[in-house]
Amino acid sequence: MPTTRLARFARSAARAALAGAVLSTLPFATLAQGTYPTKPVRVVVPFAAGSTTDIIARAIADKMGQSMGQTLVIDNRGGASGTIGQQAVATAAPDGYTVLIHSSSHTVSPSTFAKLPFDTLGDFAGVTPISSLPNALVISPSKNIKTLQDLVAAAKAKPGTINFASAGQGSATHLNAEKFKMAAKIDATNIPFKGSAEAVTEVLSGRVDYYFSPIAPVIGQIKDGQLLALAVGSPKRAAALPDVPTTTEAGVPGSEFNFWIGMMVPAKTPRDIVNRLHDEVVKALATPEVKERFLKLGADAWTLKPEQFDAYIKDEIKSNAALVKAAGLSPAQ
Repeated sequence: MPTTRLARFARSAARAALAGAVLSTLPFATLAQGTYPTKPVRVVVPFAAGSTTDIIARAIADKMGQSMGQTLVIDNRGGASGTIGQQAVATAAPDGYTVLIHSSSHTVSPSTFAKLPFDTLGDFAGVTPISSLPNALVISPSKNIKTLQDLVAAAKAKPGTINFASAGQGSATHLNAEKFKMAAKIDATNIPFKGSAEAVTEVLSGRVDYYFSPIAPVIGQIKDGQLLALAVGSPKRAAALPDVPTTTEAGVPGSEFNFWIGMMVPAKTPRDIVNRLHDEVVKALATPEVKERFLKLGADAWTLKPEQFDAYIKDEIKSNAALVKAAGLSPAQ
């Protein structure tokens, strides 16, 4: 090989070796940033299709898929109060191609199950909350109770005679009512049903006194005057019911309960992928289509930075443990 050609070959080889050395020092996360995602992303929803969590997940996934250039495939893994789906994500490869969209029961299950096949804190990394879904305290107008203070006064006048509906033991509707009961210092009895539809029917009939209901199943009856919304159990007013006060505003401080739906990933997922997913959720929430969908569901958009969400989850696990204990719920074996 002529000298000049040999020299050029040597320089080219040296440059290639240097480039390879530089690339080898870059962490996987940095390399992944420019290419992720290169294939469809599986979104595990630990509840059945048609559930509120599922509807929220599909609304977000559609928009995120359009923005990211890859399909986000919903994988419904219902059963055992969401823990089957949680386990599927906890044991998945931490590569950004398996994510979890779950409800705030994620922070309840450590207290309602004696043993879990995963570590709720150690096996997951928070991406962001997606929405908060306020529960409305609804009552039949036939009860002649016009305000939250009227309800509290009636309960205190005849301890143990007031009852409330829930969509099952340990559900968000149950825990919301228990927190309100504790804060208001009243004695009221939980009447659990199989879901919101049955609970709403019993309150409409007057057979059950009140219910902390998700807004979507009752907003029609509230607007038609068939049900009266005394308050919402959330920390702030609901966009779908802007004139209805929170339970704290209505005179029962310390009664707020935040039911949320959020996104998580396996714990060791690279941080740049976590941040990318966070940013894509925020972008999706800003679209008119998602805003309209949320309004119909009575859902409010809500996001936090990943590290803030992790801290929030940690704190809520502690507070829900105290609430479950106060409600007298025995952990499932």
